[in-house]
Amino acid sequence: MASSATLSSRRTNAQDRPSATVSELEKPELPLKSIPGDYGLPFIGAIKDRLDYFYNQGRDEFFKSKIQKYQSTVLRTNMPPGPFISSNPKVVALLDGKSFPILFNVSKVEKKDLFTGTYMSSTNLTGGYRILSYLDPSEPKHAKLKQLLFFLLKSSRDRVLPEFKACYTELFKTVEYEVSEKGKCSFQTPSEQAAFNFLARAFFDSNPVDSELGTDGPSLANNWVLFQLGPIFTLGLPKYIEDLLLHTFPLPSFLVKKDYKKLYDFFYESASLVLDEAEKMGISRDEACHNLVFATCFNSFGGVKVFFPIMLKWIGLAGENLHLSLAKEIRSVIKSNRGKLSLSAMEQMPLMKSVVYESFRIDPPVQFQYGKAKKDLLIESQHAVYEVKEGEMLFGYQPFATKDPNIFERAEEFVPDRFMGVDGEKLLKYVLWSNGSETEHPTVADKQCAGKGFVTLVSRLFVVEFFRRYDTFEVEVGPAPVGVAVTITSLKAASF
Repeated sequence: MASSATLSSRRTNAQDRPSATVSELEKPELPLKSIPGDYGLPFIGAIKDRLDYFYNQGRDEFFKSKIQKYQSTVLRTNMPPGPFISSNPKVVALLDGKSFPILFNVSKVEKKDLFTGTYMSSTNLTGGYRILSYLDPSEPKHAKLKQLLFFLLKSSRDRVLPEFKACYTELFKTVEYEVSEKGKCSFQTPSEQAAFNFLARAFFDSNPVDSELGTDGPSLANNWVLFQLGPIFTLGLPKYIEDLLLHTFPLPSFLVKKDYKKLYDFFYESASLVLDEAEKMGISRDEACHNLVFATCFNSFGGVKVFFPIMLKWIGLAGENLHLSLAKEIRSVIKSNRGKLSLSAMEQMPLMKSVVYESFRIDPPVQFQYGKAKKDLLIESQHAVYEVKEGEMLFGYQPFATKDPNIFERAEEFVPDRFMGVDGEKLLKYVLWSNGSETEHPTVADKQCAGKGFVTLVSRLFVVEFFRRYDTFEVEVGPAPVGVAVTITSLKAASF
């Protein structure tokens, strides 16, 4: 391994010698470079980058053009929303699979108030509390609140399979009816209703349709989430109207107060078991309930509503041969297990599991990660080493990390069997959708998604239940504010 002096000698100026330690690096033989890029003129540079990001170039082209311009996957840029919502839009962008994972290392980066990036939405939207997602693991409440979510997941585990089957059977019936009557069916609305109902029934043994919420849960949750993510959304409105409405000033929280109160009341009435546990842990019922609303309506519902259409898109576009292979694998395993679906049965479906992992890889439902350097750091990309100063904001664009051609062959293609076999399983450590590697598991001491295993499970369940019911299908794909809009245009019922 090269010594600190060896690496430093590559610098032309002794004053530029890095203050981070070379021992942090796996390949210190890479050249040590200054981070390229710039932030432009104060205020004006951030506005220009925002307009390029949302409208003039679009997200992917915005990053691709900077990579090409600076010949680097680690670079300086502004990230939306910028003025006047974000006080400091300046970031060091990590745009490859080698540099990105430092954002998971909470010994090196701070995660306090960075869940949505360079701004934080008003705590008026969450009962006045800083919710778990905004807490750094070093903060006292982080461990307790994350442990509460682990309790929620454990206490609901026996309801997941039966409630999923019940709720998604209703979804499939709705889709079948729409396709037969109209020739096509938008997946969004019935999918969101199924997701919300399933989560409430699985987590809290409470059916929202039988409560005062009725069927309004998804729309109430969507409105509330919009007020938090509006600054980094685009809704397809005229450029300057939308930029002024969503990206320049925060939407006033009082406009969604009644919607949120309806959600809160439902969860407070439904989650007695979990709220009792929270009190035992020293968390007030009120703070616990606000965290449960967020975990269910933002994290879980938001993740499912985005990711299930993503899976349908990629599987649908892959074609009939893949569909039939999935149907054969899934049905044969279930048949060999006496017609019953279980967790152990799903472990016997390698193609199905690979398809889910490949969907997470090529189109991760969470695209951004942020962290603030706790100390001077050396960050290694695929081609160089860069010094980051304490306090600088790091930003990672996950789709570029998980489509790094230095890690994945045919990185831009959906390869259904990519993660099958011994060699395929070795690649799982580069699947990073959960704020951590797929080969790692969340703890109270990190920021990996508490529900990582749950999300993987329900994603597998969706594929399994779909191909228990259908041989093949066709889709049309369009844009959406987050994820994709999928319309199912044909369904062929199971024939074997």
